[in-house]
Amino acid sequence: MTKVAILGVGGISGAHIAAWKNQKDAEIIAICDIRQEMLDKHPEYKGYTDFEEMTKNEEIDILDICLPTYLHVEYSLKGIEKGYHVLCEKPVSLHPEDAHKVYEAAKAKGVNFMIAHCVRFWDEFLRLKEIYESGEYGKLISGYMFRLGCRPSWSWDGWMTDEKRSGLVPFDLHIHDLDFITYAFGAPNSHTLYRAKRDDQDYLNCVYQYDDFFLSIESSWYAGKFNFQSGFRFQFEKAVVEYKGTLKEYLTDGKVINFVPKAAEESDMEGIPTTNAYENEIIYFKKCCQDNVFPDLVKPEELKAVLDILTSF
Repeated sequence: MTKVAILGVGGISGAHIAAWKNQKDAEIIAICDIRQEMLDKHPEYKGYTDFEEMTKNEEIDILDICLPTYLHVEYSLKGIEKGYHVLCEKPVSLHPEDAHKVYEAAKAKGVNFMIAHCVRFWDEFLRLKEIYESGEYGKLISGYMFRLGCRPSWSWDGWMTDEKRSGLVPFDLHIHDLDFITYAFGAPNSHTLYRAKRDDQDYLNCVYQYDDFFLSIESSWYAGKFNFQSGFRFQFEKAVVEYKGTLKEYLTDGKVINFVPKAAEESDMEGIPTTNAYENEIIYFKKCCQDNVFPDLVKPEELKAVLDILTSF
């Protein structure tokens, strides 16, 4: 049985905890957060308010890090040094040089490390990648992606709205879609950024240029209550592929194909579409650890390419 500890019991941890609970060959043995009230929400697990105390008392195989962005590198390296396999929420860091740093530390220690970019495990996004790679609808001509929400004033200690700790919209939201296009199509040749950044809200639209196509991606933290939404629309020679809650493939011959994803679990986070992406990434990482194979689906060079672009904004 693989023993898992969750570090950080904030918003995204709900998706991780739910996914781990579904694993028959793994169990959550402890959770850790400096806020006792967050631990109290999960009385079924042994809770710690101190990371070192948890590691001293528990035998851990996998450390799942769901901490704020600015703590990712520090605690990933601590977990690696203790000999744990480490799965860490995105982004790896706000600094491009950290991408290789943490992966190299894990390989030197002989443990696994992966940044949990869930979109790489999202059925509808993977179908898009499959269409592009197979060429079944001809060449890709253009694409549009959106990931829009409201300013996260609810975050602990206001860390998400602190640019030095979160990186704001580029590193919190935009990174999802930029990471995916880098994974699916390679790093873009160039980009043109349009951004409306204010103290109370942040919106950006970036156009990414490739050899034969361009992609426009918009991301936001709007002021006021704006329900989260995300999706995409990609234009191929023989079809338009659109994802807005469900994925549809509109063929030039008039056919419409409704894509049916694998069985999915409801997310605990309001506004997040139903998907099994979080569970998919956890199953993949867990299997790599159990089989003693280093996870190479999320490569450090791709992470660095993404961070290089984001730090230019």
